[in-house]
This record gives sequence, C-alpha cells and structure tokens, in this order.
Amino acid sequence: MRLSWIAGLLLFVQQVNISESLSVIHQGQTIASVNHADITMPFLDVPIMDVDKYNPFVEKIDRQVYQKPVNATIDKQGNILPGRVGYKLYHQAFKEHFYSFLYSSRAYKLEVPLLAIHPKVDSELLAEIREKKIGEYRTYFNVNNKNRSNNISLATEAINNYVVFPGEMFSFNQAVGKRSVDKGYLLARIIVKGEFSEGIGGGICQVSSTLFNAIDNAGLQTIQRYSHTRSVPYVPSGRDATVSWYGPDFSFKNTYNQPILIRATTQGGMVSIMVYSSNMINYKTRKVPNASNQISKEQIYRS
Repeated sequence: MRLSWIAGLLLFVQQVNISESLSVIHQGQTIASVNHADITMPFLDVPIMDVDKYNPFVEKIDRQVYQKPVNATIDKQGNILPGRVGYKLYHQAFKEHFYSFLYSSRAYKLEVPLLAIHPKVDSELLAEIREKKIGEYRTYFNVNNKNRSNNISLATEAINNYVVFPGEMFSFNQAVGKRSVDKGYLLARIIVKGEFSEGIGGGICQVSSTLFNAIDNAGLQTIQRYSHTRSVPYVPSGRDATVSWYGPDFSFKNTYNQPILIRATTQGGMVSIMVYSSNMINYKTRKVPNASNQISKEQIYRS
C-alpha cells in the first residue's frame, strides 16, 4: 500500500513537472529558459518554488535587462543634451507571471516586465540650475607635461555636469572613481610623504584643489579636506586639497535650498570650475585668493 502511494505521488510529480519550459523574452530575444523541475522542490504533491534556485535565476535576468538611466548634461557649446530613462526588472510582476507558469502544464512565454528608472537630473532641472553662477576658481598647469595634462583633463571631465542636491554630500573620489590605466590615466609625478614619486593619475589633485576653492567661493560647507605635505605651485599656500583613492578625499555638503551644478573644463593650460544654481538660491559667497598663472616648466607635480 505504501509503495503504491509513493508510486502514485511520483507519477503525479512527473505529470506536473513535464518538460514544458518557460521562455523569458526581452526585445524579441529569448534571454533565459527554465523547466518546472529546474526551479521546484522535488517529491512534493504540488509544485513548490525553490527560492534558492529562483533567486539566482531572477537576479541573472535583472542583470541582463538593466539599463542605467543617463542624466541630462550640458555640452561644450552650452546646449542641454536630454537624459535617457533606464529600466530594471519589475520583480513583483515577474513573480506573478512565474507562478502562472509554475502551476500550468504548458509551455509559457514571458515578456520581461520592466520598471522605468527616470534620471535624477532631467533637462528641465538642468535649465533651472544653470542660471546663476555662485562660485568659480581657475588654476593653471604646464601643457607640455602630456601625462599630467591628460590626467587633469580626465578628472575634470568626470566632475563636469555633476549635480549635488540640497543636503547631499559630494565626494571627489566617488565622483571621479579609481584612477587606473584602464580608464586612461597615465604615470605622472605625485607627492608621497613629502617626496616626489611617480603614480597613476598624477595631477588630479590640481582638479580637487581647484574644486575646493570654487566650492569655498560659493560658500558651501567643506566636510573633508587635507593639504599636501609640501607646498604646491598651482594654488596659494594652504588652499590645496590632496586626494588619493586609498587615502584622503575631498568632500563637501550642499547646505543650500537649491541643487548646485558643477561645470568644469580644461583649456590651454587652465582648469576652470564654476558653480551654478537657480535664481531662487539663498547663498553667501566667500572671498578666496586667486591662483598664480605663472607655472614654470619644472612645476609638474601631481598635486
């Protein structure tokens, strides 16, 4: 009797877990497929989803369909380039469709349900917060040092068009990311414990120092800043901000009532950083000393 009951149960399970499969479709292509038996617990009289199998299956689909949203930006001519909506897997809708397949005995095709991810900075916001310049600073560098100039340009580009909302923190290291050869950074002089050395990304501290002075000029709150262990030629004494991926960072907080926009460019041996916001901002500037534009060919420090 017991053996016949087990045999009947196994037969039922075989009937439920037939070879029919679920095909997951995205943009007209099958990106994943699964059978009942691949995703359910064995030897049960009804199909029960095995979450230890389901979760990795869904996470893989999520990675395949994810599209990062793109913020609106301002190009070199001052034109606003619209952002782009991103997408991610709509988990709840996917699970509901998945259960429909689980309790069916037929092949099932499922078009991936998606949720839109709107960019944080759209064209309308960008148009509003580029109206009023609240801070600026310029520093100068030796264009004949190609490696250092390259690194300065890359770091400047990384923080250009960056928007910091009220109450938010800005981290230079986070915004620029790790400086590596893969990202195009080159060897150039750096200062390590008061001594000159060579390092990937040499020169980017000029960008962080220029940003610090622009932010200070705009009256924003500096949270973290460290000076170098020796003087640097591109800003007045005590006005520098050294950064390192595994070490010091420069960070500030937007304490104002409106978002602020960082516009950063390099041209002809000059790093120019300007801070903008909307006409509705309540702000108070600070006076900062100007940088010297007399940079000798020997002054090729990273920082």
